[in-house]
Amino acid sequence: MTISPDLHEELRQSFKGDISADPKVLAQYSHDASLLEVVPALVVWPKDEADIKALVSFVNKNKQANPGLAITVRAAATCMSGGAIGESIIADITRYMAGRVEINQDKATVLPGTLYRDFETEVKKTGQMLPSYTASKDLNAIGGMIGNNSGGEKNLRFGKTENYVEALDVVLADGKSYEIKALNKNELEQKIIEDNFLGQIYRQVFHLINNNREIINQARPKVSKNSAGYYLWNVWEGETFNLNKLITGAQGTLGIVTKATLRVVPVEDKTELVVVFLSEVGQVAEVVNKALAFDPDSIESYDDKTMKLALRFLPALAKKLKFGGLWKLGWSFWPELKMTLQAGLPKLVLLVEFAGRADDDLNIKARQFVEEMKAMGVKARQTSGPAETEKYWTIRREAFSLLRKHLGKKRTAPFIDDVIVDPAQMPEFLPKLRAILDEYDLFYTIAGHAGDGNFHIIPLMDLSDPKSGDIIMELSDRVYDLVASFGGSITAEHNDGIIRTPYLDKMYGQEIIELFAQIKNIFDPENIFNPGKKVGGSKQYIKDHLATS
Repeated sequence: MTISPDLHEELRQSFKGDISADPKVLAQYSHDASLLEVVPALVVWPKDEADIKALVSFVNKNKQANPGLAITVRAAATCMSGGAIGESIIADITRYMAGRVEINQDKATVLPGTLYRDFETEVKKTGQMLPSYTASKDLNAIGGMIGNNSGGEKNLRFGKTENYVEALDVVLADGKSYEIKALNKNELEQKIIEDNFLGQIYRQVFHLINNNREIINQARPKVSKNSAGYYLWNVWEGETFNLNKLITGAQGTLGIVTKATLRVVPVEDKTELVVVFLSEVGQVAEVVNKALAFDPDSIESYDDKTMKLALRFLPALAKKLKFGGLWKLGWSFWPELKMTLQAGLPKLVLLVEFAGRADDDLNIKARQFVEEMKAMGVKARQTSGPAETEKYWTIRREAFSLLRKHLGKKRTAPFIDDVIVDPAQMPEFLPKLRAILDEYDLFYTIAGHAGDGNFHIIPLMDLSDPKSGDIIMELSDRVYDLVASFGGSITAEHNDGIIRTPYLDKMYGQEIIELFAQIKNIFDPENIFNPGKKVGGSKQYIKDHLATS
C-alpha cells in the first residue's frame, strides 16, 4: 500500500518520533529473520507511549478511507516467522523505547525495545536473570520475547516467557493505555462492569471462554510448550483471570506493549555439562527419560550435520570462543575425532546441563549420569571445564548464524523450524520427519530442545529457483500433517507470523480457528494491529512474499 504525503504530514503533527518513507529504509525493514519479504509504506520510531497512542489514533481516524492502514511493531527483528514485517506502518521501538530497567527485589520493569543483552547485564548485577532467553539472546529484545512467548535452553526447568509476565502496559485499539495484570474473582467482577473499552474486552473474553470451555480445553496442545494461536486455555481457571496470557505470544496483534514488569529468578552460577553422543536417533527418548530422572536444567541437541558445519567453519567459530587460537580450538575436538574414527560421527549430540548454587555437588550428579549412560552402552563424557563447555554451547547456539553467513547462493529457509511432539514419541517421529525431508534432496540441520521434544529444522535453499516456493508449500503441509498426527504443535517458540498462520487449522480445527478470529475482533475490531498473523493469513500470501535472495 501507499501512504499519501497528506497523511504523512498529518501524522507528523501529532507524532514526536522519527518518520521515514525513504525507499532504502523501506527495503531494510521489508525483512526480519524469516524467509519472507514485505515492503512497508512507512517506518516510524516512536519516542514514548504518547507516540504509540498518537499512532493508534491516527490509524483509527484514517482507517475507513485507507483500509490498509495498520501498525506492525518491530523490536530487534529476529523473528523467524515474519511477525515483524507488514505492508503498512512499521513502528521500530528499539531506537527510543529502550534502555530503562528498574529492579525491585524479584521483579524488573523494562521498556519493550530494550535488548535482552542489556537487560541481562542490569539484572545480573542483582544476581538474577530472566530464564526464558533464546539462542539469539545477544540480538533479540524484550518486546519480541513477549510478543513471541519466547523460550530457549532453560525452558525444561523454568518454562517460557509467559511464566514471567507480571504486568503489561498496553495501548489498545481505542488509543488508550491500560495496565493489564492477573485478577482474582472479585477484581474480575469489578472489571467486567467498567464502562470503557477494557471493560468491554473483559466481558466478551470472559463469556467467550465460559461458553466454549469444553472445546477450548480439548484443543489445548498436549506438549510442554506452544506458541501457536491464542492461548485461550490459560486465561481463566476459575480463580484467576489473566489477559496477559492472551497478549503474551500474540505477536502484537491485540495491542502494543509499552512497558513490562517481569519476574526474575536467582542466577545459579555453578554448572556441569555432560555431552551424550547417540549413534542412532532411536536412542533419544530412552536417554532423555534417563536424563530427566537426574533433574537437569536443560537437555539440548544438535545433529551430525550441525557438527560437520562447526568443523567446516572452525575459523568463524574460533572468533566466538576463548580458546587461545584456532589450533587450540581444533585440538579440543580430538575426543570427537577419535570417536568418529572408531565408530563414525554421532547422529545426535545431547547437551545435558546441571545447574545449582556453589554448595551443590553437581559433579557427583554429572558423574552418576555418565555412568548410567555407559551402562546403556551410550557414549557420554563430562566436560573438563568452562572453556570446553562453552565450545559445545557455541556450536548449539551459533549453527543458524553460521549457516546464514557462509552459504553463497543458498540461504537458510526457516519455515518448518519449530515443531514439538511429546519426547516419548521422538524415536518414531524423527525418522518419519527425516524421511520426508530427504525426499527433497535438501541440506538441512536439526537442533533443538530434546528434553521438550522441540526441534528446529533449518533447510538451505536457493530461493531464486522457481521450484523453491512449491517445495516450501508442499513440505509445510506434509510436515505439519505429521506433527498433527502426533498431537504436537507446529510452533513451540517461534510463533505463527506469516509463515504458519494458514496452517493453524491442522492443529486446532475450524471451531477453535473461529474463536481465535473472535478474540482478534474483540481486541482489534478494525484490524489495525499486525494483520495477517494469528488470523487472516493465507498460503498464497506466503508464496507471493517469499524472498528471492
